[in-house]
Amino acid sequence: MKTFLSPLSAAEEKECLRRWKEGDQEAKKTLIERNMRLVAHVSKKYQNTEEDMEDLISIGTIGLIKAVSTFQENHGSKLATYAARCIENELLMYFRAKKKTAKDISLYEPIGTDKEGNQIQLVDVVEAEEFDVVEQMELKRQIVRLYELIPAVLDEREKQILFLRYGLGAQKPVTQREIAAQLDISRSYVSRIEKKALEKLKNNF
Repeated sequence: MKTFLSPLSAAEEKECLRRWKEGDQEAKKTLIERNMRLVAHVSKKYQNTEEDMEDLISIGTIGLIKAVSTFQENHGSKLATYAARCIENELLMYFRAKKKTAKDISLYEPIGTDKEGNQIQLVDVVEAEEFDVVEQMELKRQIVRLYELIPAVLDEREKQILFLRYGLGAQKPVTQREIAAQLDISRSYVSRIEKKALEKLKNNF
């Protein structure tokens, strides 16, 4: 793997950000070049995949460029923290698009409810123009984590009921009564299994 330049000091980074905000393209280039070690660090998490490390770094660099282009100092997070999230998000999007992981997530799957009890789908969040990009990426990572936990902590019956109840796997969500009829068990039993499964996920999240 190639050797990258050392990171900027806090003072150097602040100065480059100031210059880049004023339109200095060289300052932007410096911010990208001096954060390439961060790209390599994040990419190493995926080095056991089928992808070549150099390709992963190239993909991660796209995330770094996006981070430098959109970073706002007044949002409270450091550039490195924000950039790491952007880099990882770019890699995750690539893997999902290539279908080389089992973490393929439907934008139409429910992820919760709003204050009025209406169901919220991931697409509602992604398409919201004013939704903070960092929060959006954090939400996606949480959903990926959820999909990792489901087969790890739930038994087959619990998994089956959650997939039916919440429409996971790009299915249409169904009611407890419909699940009970389909599985030939009581609605109250479905409710108990659903509650137990959700508790397991919550405790392991």
